[in-house]
Amino acid sequence: MNISNPIFVNQKSESANILIVDDQLDNLKVLSNILESEGYQVRKALNGKIALKTCQAVRPDLILLDINMPEIDGYEVCRLLKLNQQTQDIPIIFISVLDEALDKVKAIKIGGADYISKPFQFDEVIARVQNQLTIQKLRLELETTNAKLRQQNENLRAEIEKRRQAELALQQANQTLQELVWLDGLTEIANRRYFDDYLQREWQRSAREKTSLSLLLCDIDYFKAYNDTYGHLAGDACLKQVAKTAKNTIRRPADLVARYGGEEFAVILPNTDIQGAICVGEKLRKQIEHLRIPHSGSAVAPYITLSIGVATDIPSHQSLPETLIANSDQALYMAKNGGRNQVYVSSARIEDTKYRIQDTEFNIQEK
Repeated sequence: MNISNPIFVNQKSESANILIVDDQLDNLKVLSNILESEGYQVRKALNGKIALKTCQAVRPDLILLDINMPEIDGYEVCRLLKLNQQTQDIPIIFISVLDEALDKVKAIKIGGADYISKPFQFDEVIARVQNQLTIQKLRLELETTNAKLRQQNENLRAEIEKRRQAELALQQANQTLQELVWLDGLTEIANRRYFDDYLQREWQRSAREKTSLSLLLCDIDYFKAYNDTYGHLAGDACLKQVAKTAKNTIRRPADLVARYGGEEFAVILPNTDIQGAICVGEKLRKQIEHLRIPHSGSAVAPYITLSIGVATDIPSHQSLPETLIANSDQALYMAKNGGRNQVYVSSARIEDTKYRIQDTEFNIQEK
């Protein structure tokens, strides 16, 4: 008697390998005839030891295992099979004359997949075998699907990581390109192009917020004489050192130190009034003076010094940042004309002409 089962028909066509373990030859013969008549490949083992060796040699798709056997009973055979990684997934159907509920519960707990009572019923044997082979087939298909999904996930993660690395490389390339566009190649501080852009943005922001914006223009005193005396390589090294010192001195995040051109540097100071700008200028002048870079060609000191022009304004949308630059440049001209190595201010709002900054007095000239 055949039981119609589409999945099982496919399983039978694959000639499932079934191992029958029973110490009774009559039982082996009956079960073999039933299963072979349904197209299964059948192997037989008369005891537990032979069964264990047979499973190691060729892994069966299903085991029909008798409980009552000499030396090693079915429970022990099942336990040993479940301990072995190579055989632990083989479905086991217990067969026995024992039909008590406790026997069936023990069989299931120890790892059995099902239970058939003797004497055998043809239809029951076929149905339970079909059921376990179908479950096993579906389990293997699920494992295969899960393995494919895991591989796809790994491939996806690898692709995501690859793209992430590519994006990081692109960001790094863009940053490098940005640095080439905005940084001065020699001093590695902001260049004139970035200075112009930043000043325009800060001018507009200060106009909106009605806050002070200050600008320092700085010139290395007698720098042409320095190049003539020490050579252009030394001149480049001097510019680098002055730029580095200026950057380390002007430390607020919103402030900007830029190379304005040649030996000139510019410092943009947002939210800074005239007194604050003077303090910053004087601090920077002293820091450069303290470097004590020898300059025998200077007429103001035996070392490198700075002249600094300071201008402050409260921008409006009707005015232009070029006004601030012009005022700062005029103050720088006055600082150089007045003896160099000093800070001059250009501001119509300055009333006092004397400030004490870091215990140092110096005169502020008005334009």
